[in-house]
Amino acid sequence: MQLSVVKCCRVMRVTVRSFAKINVGLCIGPSRPDGFHELRTVYQTIGLHDILRVWVERGAGIEIRCADPRVPRDSSNTCYSMVERVMAALGTKGRVVLEIEKRLPVQGGLGGASGNAVAALQGLEIALKKQLPASERLRIASEVGSDVPLFLIGGTVLGIGRGEDVYPLPDLPAIPMVIATPEIGVSTPQAFADWDAKMLSAEKQAKLRFASTGEDARRSTGAAKLTGLDPSDRMNGFSRKVSSWLSGVSRVTGGRFSGVPAGGRGRAETLLLDLVRTGIENDFEQVVFPQYPELRDVKCALERAGAAYASLSGSGSALYGLFKTRQAAERATRRLLRDGISARATVTLTRQQYWKKFRVTSF
Repeated sequence: MQLSVVKCCRVMRVTVRSFAKINVGLCIGPSRPDGFHELRTVYQTIGLHDILRVWVERGAGIEIRCADPRVPRDSSNTCYSMVERVMAALGTKGRVVLEIEKRLPVQGGLGGASGNAVAALQGLEIALKKQLPASERLRIASEVGSDVPLFLIGGTVLGIGRGEDVYPLPDLPAIPMVIATPEIGVSTPQAFADWDAKMLSAEKQAKLRFASTGEDARRSTGAAKLTGLDPSDRMNGFSRKVSSWLSGVSRVTGGRFSGVPAGGRGRAETLLLDLVRTGIENDFEQVVFPQYPELRDVKCALERAGAAYASLSGSGSALYGLFKTRQAAERATRRLLRDGISARATVTLTRQQYWKKFRVTSF
């Protein structure tokens, strides 16, 4: 492969926004041979963001700068991994410098590190005036992290596989929301381990119950499946709920999936709330809340403040509440702050808004 070398007579410095996401429902399936879990989730990008500044100088290597000591500056940073792959794929040499202005919580379940990686990719392409094919970008993103590819789509996104297999869903109108960010770091690998232990324990208890009634092993196994513990059954149930919701969206929007309904805008503004009313939940709440009961308290505080729906995002520790009006979200934020809970009002981002707001400046 022939490499091009960056000419540094005029360095282009690009500033981009790195947006966050929430999980509107998250179903954890069985463990996979690669060590990950099969997942079903609906991602939604939101207005809160970090700021990244990207430029390329003469030389070699990758330098990450960030005032937040919790952000790694070595190859363990998702941005480092992304830049390394992108420079190789573009066949370009140079010293890449990334400045991360951290506004999102670290280990918050809002996809901050993953969004940073995609922002680094976007900024780097702009700085170099080169662009990878869409399929190559998605491939690289999936190698960097499970929820990185969603940030190459934006808006409302279905995630399957380990979360990296992404599909754009109807571009829904923005809805007001509040993000609560307790000062707690939740380990995602530990949350998965706790989930596995919970499922194993529940399965053993179910088999013991049926065995104690004199059922044979075959009946016991079949009855255990009826308890709802079977991962495949649970994931199919999640998929059915999303499919049913999509059918309703198609009827409201006249099949256009534009976020604007055939019968008026007011109905479209409830579409995201319609999704959560199907009963989809975040499975991580079952193992994270017992470990961190204060997070359950924050969810209850969001509901008391008027949220039409509240949930943990990812494995946490951030939680969110969806509201019907901006004024209601702002009142709820003030109430949470008075109660000593760190909170910010924001909105969900449509796909169009996401990409319109992504790039800030270049100089």
